[in-house]
Amino acid sequence: MNDASSRIPTLVVALLAAISLGVFIWMLLGYVLPFQDMTHAAMLEARLGRYDASDIDAMRGLLERKPEARDLLVSMHRGPDLILPFVLTAFLFTVLAKLRPAGRYFNRPMHPLMIAAIYALPFIYGFSDYAENILTDNLFAGGAEWSFATALLPWASSLKFASLTVCVIVILRFLVYRIVPPTDR
Repeated sequence: MNDASSRIPTLVVALLAAISLGVFIWMLLGYVLPFQDMTHAAMLEARLGRYDASDIDAMRGLLERKPEARDLLVSMHRGPDLILPFVLTAFLFTVLAKLRPAGRYFNRPMHPLMIAAIYALPFIYGFSDYAENILTDNLFAGGAEWSFATALLPWASSLKFASLTVCVIVILRFLVYRIVPPTDR
């Protein structure tokens, strides 16, 4: 009997990886780097470090002084940043499905909740990336400001990077486990 991972062709995983990389390069070259050249500052979403309300206020002031930078940010969110979270979530999920994190891990049984949590990681990433985009557009694109958006934006960004990082670490661990299975002692 075939398991679920055998029904996901490797070509699909490779195609999702290529699309994710292509959209990432499109965002980087078409939006992130031009924004940085235009403003001499990094987009908040591109920062790997944590930021707070003062950084958000500084970015709001910068975007008010440079409306072309604000337009670039908005067009990124309405273009490649609509596509990337979806495609990257699909890619991460299919990789996890191909690696089958079920049953046993390093010769120890895995609890079903742990397996569910592992499969949820890509979706947590996707949800938090879209939440970050919505909050950013609301704060910087002239939408109706939500009083809590300034407080939530750093959390959404941190959750996005944390879930993506944990997902990549889990994938690498399962990949190593597949390549070099543990020996029984």
